[in-house]
Amino acid sequence: MKKSIFKILNIVAFSVATLALTSCGEEPEIILPVEGSEVIENLKAGIMKGSLDEDYTLDSGIAYNLNSSFTVASGAKLTVPAGTKIQALNGGTSVFIAVLQGGKIDIQGTASSPVIMSSASGNPGDWGGLTICGNATTTAGVNAEAEVGGFIYGGSNDQDNSGSINYLVIKGTGAQISLTSQYNGVSLYAVGSETTISNVAVIDGSDDGIEFFGGTVSVSNLYLENNEDDSIDWTEGWNGSVNKAYISHTKSGFSTVFEGDKDNGKPKFNNITAISTVGGKALQFKKQSGGTISGLSLSGYDVDLDMADGGNTSNVVFSDGYKPVALAKEEEMAASGDYFYTLNTSVIPTVNASDFDWVPTDLTFDSATLQGAVTTNVTLDASVSYTLNSSYIVQSGATLTIPAGTKITARNGGTGVYIAVLQGGKIDIKGTSTNPVVISSASGTPGDWGGLTICGNATTTAGVNAEAEVGGFIYGGTNDTDNSGSIKYLVIKGTGAQINSESQYNGVSFYAVGSGTMVENISVIDGADDGVEFFGGTVSAKNLYLVNNEDDSVDWTEGWNGTVENAYISHTIASFSTVFEGDKDNGNPKFKNITAISTTGGTALQFKKKSGGTITNLYLEGYAKNIDMKDDGPLANVIIDGSAATTTAEYKTGTKVDVSTWTWKSAGL
Repeated sequence: MKKSIFKILNIVAFSVATLALTSCGEEPEIILPVEGSEVIENLKAGIMKGSLDEDYTLDSGIAYNLNSSFTVASGAKLTVPAGTKIQALNGGTSVFIAVLQGGKIDIQGTASSPVIMSSASGNPGDWGGLTICGNATTTAGVNAEAEVGGFIYGGSNDQDNSGSINYLVIKGTGAQISLTSQYNGVSLYAVGSETTISNVAVIDGSDDGIEFFGGTVSVSNLYLENNEDDSIDWTEGWNGSVNKAYISHTKSGFSTVFEGDKDNGKPKFNNITAISTVGGKALQFKKQSGGTISGLSLSGYDVDLDMADGGNTSNVVFSDGYKPVALAKEEEMAASGDYFYTLNTSVIPTVNASDFDWVPTDLTFDSATLQGAVTTNVTLDASVSYTLNSSYIVQSGATLTIPAGTKITARNGGTGVYIAVLQGGKIDIKGTSTNPVVISSASGTPGDWGGLTICGNATTTAGVNAEAEVGGFIYGGTNDTDNSGSIKYLVIKGTGAQINSESQYNGVSFYAVGSGTMVENISVIDGADDGVEFFGGTVSAKNLYLVNNEDDSVDWTEGWNGTVENAYISHTIASFSTVFEGDKDNGNPKFKNITAISTTGGTALQFKKKSGGTITNLYLEGYAKNIDMKDDGPLANVIIDGSAATTTAEYKTGTKVDVSTWTWKSAGL
């Protein structure tokens, strides 16, 4: 967006009461002007204060100063032409515009000349905001009292008309009323369905962007940026709709994208895109609140859905078919009070910031921030220090190319931060021995972020179009030579974020990846789960350096039948699981030149159910148990250097993999 924030002239005016003197010696008589006429005279001078009790149209050629409260009384209408600018005094709760029951406001902005209301600095909390009170129904009852201004609202006319708002920009609102109450950018108290509201931007408010207190009004085309509490809040049975909203969070500490509270009026939300570069919480529903949501895209949030009071997730209907997946077991959520869910919504925006080019601010994200969907071929720049802020998902038909020497710092955002390549997409990591590609959180602490996940179309015993435990991605097909790209010289650290009590991300997860994919020279260090895991597929990997991954260094399942050649595995911390874990059907994968050394004991090779493999040139050192047939599967399924495995052999005669020349293995960390 290219427009600059407006500049408003400071207009100073004084209103002086008329002092009339009678005859000498008599007491002076103070003659106060009629309030209505004083308000009009002030407006002519560019000052907004007092109560407007007749129709009035502002002049777009005047820059108005909102120096105090300005109310539109019942029976009056305030018309605000396109291009009008109103500067609010930095006066906190005493500075606001309110339309009372029976009053109307007609904001006539256009895309080229929006109406603007802001404090001079635009800082959050500088002034109150815009409040409209109507006669529609609310569960608060008839003639309820608003928390802001003590205004009266609520009636029985759901078709009530409080006017029209079109192309309005509001900035710096949210003044603090009390410890528990603040003004919002726009507060709609029992506003009726005949009121039309479209193209509204609320920026840098210290409380909500827009809040509905009952009523039936609907809103379209909302642009909500860095509002510190909830971007959209509703309560008291509001049952209107929001059609098309773009919500942005680039400052930490906000509350939510949505907050629904109290009775469920079943409002509707269509085409909602919300993007965060700072994590946080997306959708929160309190008590029995709910709604119907379609066209939802969330990107960058740590929690997608919070049923704050343990409300039923069925109250929230996702027309796109998204199914809430609990981030913990039910009893764990009840014990903690955190009813958190992931939705795996589309990261392809249904609404774009470019749709709001009339908003006079620049919200373009730094090109160094990686998040959202890769829908066309994208090549990163090795000279740029990138931040992986959220999910970064390569869609079918697109290729993400990462040149040698590129460094990507993953935000410590847990399961919300990962790179995924979907079926039909490709990744091309072009590291070299002297300039590997490095992806790590800042601290490199296990579990800081997810990891790299690749989904292919090769065969898996899970079947065609299976659903991955991470991200709910689809994988599996019939093409064993499928090609998901190439990975060369990649160093990855701090992965393994916890999805739930039973599942975690891995350093690199290969879901039904085909043999046409090239994988070589990969280092996975300090992961909270597996180093690499193969879920079916036929892909092979060469030159793996796996250090202190807390679960299994190499894990496979679902009949994977590729090859790992040249792997060096190190354990210097206690309580890891295994060097190898094979599970389920035996696809007889092959392992050549495997060295694993532990200074803390532990288990080396573990095979569950009927899993197995063929291993050539194995060297194990320091493990308390070398072979563990977890479910008493046949040792004959595991062939080591030409013979069936035995639980008593030391397996210490193989030639160690020499990693002294692998100078790339921890470069850039």
